[in-house]
Amino acid sequence: MAPATDWFTRYLAVRRRAEVAFWVIVLSLQAGFNSVVTWMDLERVAARQLQTWEPVMWEATSAIVIGALIPLVVWFERRFPVRWDTLRTALPMHLLASCAFCTLHVAGMWLLRQAGYALMGERYDFGPWSVQLAYEYLKDVRTYAMILAAILSYRFLLLRLTGEARVLDAPEPAPGAAEAAPQPETRPTRFLVRKLRREFLVAAADIAWVQAQGNYVGLRVNGHDYLLRATLTEFLQQLDPERFVRVHRSHAVNLDHVTEIEPLDSGDARLHLRDGATVPCSRRYRDALGQRV
Repeated sequence: MAPATDWFTRYLAVRRRAEVAFWVIVLSLQAGFNSVVTWMDLERVAARQLQTWEPVMWEATSAIVIGALIPLVVWFERRFPVRWDTLRTALPMHLLASCAFCTLHVAGMWLLRQAGYALMGERYDFGPWSVQLAYEYLKDVRTYAMILAAILSYRFLLLRLTGEARVLDAPEPAPGAAEAAPQPETRPTRFLVRKLRREFLVAAADIAWVQAQGNYVGLRVNGHDYLLRATLTEFLQQLDPERFVRVHRSHAVNLDHVTEIEPLDSGDARLHLRDGATVPCSRRYRDALGQRV
């Protein structure tokens, strides 16, 4: 199995901070450019004497609220994933979500602008709400779509770099065996992993632990992470229950890889695995785990 590139391994260690930094940089640049454009447009039409700080405040408050709403868009996309097989139900839900996105965006930036103008000794005039909401929605529906596209593109890139696993298809029955007695259900012993145009076979026994990640489960195998499209509950139904056990709402472990159960004062526990990783064990599953071990 080809080792992960050093840069990607280092990136995964700081992934969350990098994702936050990306959106901060993008929204800051957008606010800066839009401030200049707004100031130039209003100066050209000479609608009124514009103070320099006003377009900066408008765009900054808008960017702040959009940044706060991005985690909600990520959560909603996980709840209603945008895929070819889910478009019929997902698109109407995301259209409704764009309306909620616009409403929260407008309400949030209105409150921030009211506070900002008050600090500057001025009064903020938003204008008629019905007109402004319609105007802002024409912009916000595009913003929502671009955020959604960025999330999907980023996830697609991570899948290609991390590797996506799938359960191997069951072997075709032998000719003439269609009417034979049904065979006992067999559990998959290997999974196929596609990574950077290469394919690998992963043994189920080598999976150290499993973690729920939205519409996927992450498989930790020999120091590598792979994603498989399934819920944690669905995936555990395909694994050997004598070997794999759920220890947390979003984690399951291979008992063969557990080296130590460390009790915590909260009643929970921390599991130490052979690869040096630690996995949380909630008190809800701790007693059952102790009996199994």
